[in-house]
Amino acid sequence: MQSKTFLKNMAAKRIVVTEFGTKAVPDPCQSIFSRVAALFNPGECQSDNAMISIYPFGDEFYAFTEMPVIHRIDPKTLETIGRVNLGSKIGVVSHTSHPHVMEDGTVYNIGMTVGATGPKYTVFKFPPPKNWKPKSMERETEENMNEDEKSDPFGSAEQIGGVGVRWPLHPGYMHSFGVTDNFFVIVEQPLSISVAESVRTTLLNEAMAASFRWYQDKPTLLHLVDRKTGKLHSTYTADSFFYLHVINSYEVNIEEAKQNKEQSAHVVIDICCYADPSMLDCMYVEAMKGAQQNVDYASLFHGRPMRFKLPLKTETDADGNESYVSMQKNDTPIHVSSEILCDLGCETPRINYEKNLGKKYRYFYAISSDVDVENPGIMIKVDLETRSRKVWGEMNVYPSEPIFIPSPTSKSEDDGVVLSALVWGREESNKAGLLILDAKTWTELGRVEFQLPGPAPKCLHGWFAPGIV
Repeated sequence: MQSKTFLKNMAAKRIVVTEFGTKAVPDPCQSIFSRVAALFNPGECQSDNAMISIYPFGDEFYAFTEMPVIHRIDPKTLETIGRVNLGSKIGVVSHTSHPHVMEDGTVYNIGMTVGATGPKYTVFKFPPPKNWKPKSMERETEENMNEDEKSDPFGSAEQIGGVGVRWPLHPGYMHSFGVTDNFFVIVEQPLSISVAESVRTTLLNEAMAASFRWYQDKPTLLHLVDRKTGKLHSTYTADSFFYLHVINSYEVNIEEAKQNKEQSAHVVIDICCYADPSMLDCMYVEAMKGAQQNVDYASLFHGRPMRFKLPLKTETDADGNESYVSMQKNDTPIHVSSEILCDLGCETPRINYEKNLGKKYRYFYAISSDVDVENPGIMIKVDLETRSRKVWGEMNVYPSEPIFIPSPTSKSEDDGVVLSALVWGREESNKAGLLILDAKTWTELGRVEFQLPGPAPKCLHGWFAPGIV
């Protein structure tokens, strides 16, 4: 990806832009004044390497990271063909790397904004481009559209609402969020970014990771924001945990709850949880080199997928319409417990996104986060109804995020295939491939393998783009 950071580093033949965990060499062209300016325009003065995820806005594809700059990628050639600074467009300081794409093409994301009352987690709505047809990937070319038909999803973005930050000088780190029919679910973990430390690291050109602070004795907050009004509906607390990825979330009405012998309606949110964020420290090169000598290294990766149930009260008006009412008393959050969904560490989870986003679901797919097992490179299919799981793996083969693709004539939730990019280790590190699994039986249908000029890094997240190539 031809980001400004990449081009600048390549021109200098060294890393001259500081990254999340990497300090750059001193840049003689950057004065203390330019570093002060960076505090007010992070999108232009900090790294814009958007290397985490890819999401569609209509038929355009953009690469994301937490910084507010996204890059448009040509899905056929993989060339970088555009750059959008959302800080300038919509005033966000940062945003999650995992927006949600709805069936009609609308995209929602959570970004941190700063206003007169301090920082806030703000929900943004990006409307689909005009003349875009859902699922068809067909749209009139801009050459054939008049000016009134053209649209900019970023320029026409709306602020739906949001919730204030718990600690104004220590806003929480947020990588993903949940969405249901009626709510956005914002998970505010006690891993925060110290504003003072962030200023210091920027002025001294140090890695941003140094500004993270973990508060083990503070609870995680789970906020429900009403999708219609944008207002905070309810807040819940849970024992502290660190997370990167929400698996899915959905609502259970009172009738469904009674069938399950539960007392109230509730929102279910499933999250890949860790006891603390120590696993982030394990990703430094020196830490990985010393992993064999660190008896605690493997245990730091022992996260598990957990389920939280956020209770709601149901009220019925004179016309028979039901609505959810907060069960909080005196604005005191309700504390909720969690239950484990699988006895294996699960990461980069995916579901049947088109059918089950924000809906009750039965299956999710993930890669293992356990590094101390005989074969750490496994893919997992979890059945939430039976609480069973299936695994796929080969020694020395490391799969990426499993992307579910439904069958064109799908009759069940797991009727389709799962795609995963493969890399090999040890003496085969120049090898890569693409695996196709039957999502229902979890058996291999086929693969392609090929040699590369050098070792390939393991990828993070992707998006299946039908009809593009």
